[in-house]
Amino acid sequence: MADVLSEKARALLARPILATLATLAADGSPQVTPLWITTDGDDLIVNSAKGRVKANNIERDPRVGVTVIDPDDPYNVIAVRGTVVEATTEGADAVIDGLAKKYMGLDEYPMRQEGEVRVTYRIRTDHIIMQGG
Repeated sequence: MADVLSEKARALLARPILATLATLAADGSPQVTPLWITTDGDDLIVNSAKGRVKANNIERDPRVGVTVIDPDDPYNVIAVRGTVVEATTEGADAVIDGLAKKYMGLDEYPMRQEGEVRVTYRIRTDHIIMQGG
C-alpha cells in the first residue's frame, strides 16, 4: 500500500535538488545513482536510458530507495522505500525534457546520445520518512 507525500515532502521534491536512487544489483549489493526527480500525485517519477545499470537493476528487481536532502538544511530530508510499478518508453523523451527544464532551465535535454532509448519509471511510495526542516 502506498504512503502519502506530505506538503512538506512535495515542496522539497518540487525543487531542483538531486535525488539519490538506490537499486539492487544481481548479487544483492546496493547501487546508488544521483538523478533528477519529479512527482505525479504520490508517485515519484525518474527517467533513465535502456541498458544503464540502474535500468537493468530495476528490470530485475523493482524495489528501490530514494533520498532527497535539502542543500540549504541538511536535516530537511525525505527518504522513501518504494517499488517501481511502471516502466515505459512512451512519453519518456518528454519527461526527460521536462526534467531538463526543472534542473537546467533548458527546453530540451542536452545530453541525449544517438540511439538512446529513454525510459520513465513510476515509483510507488511504499514507506516515507520525512524529518527536520
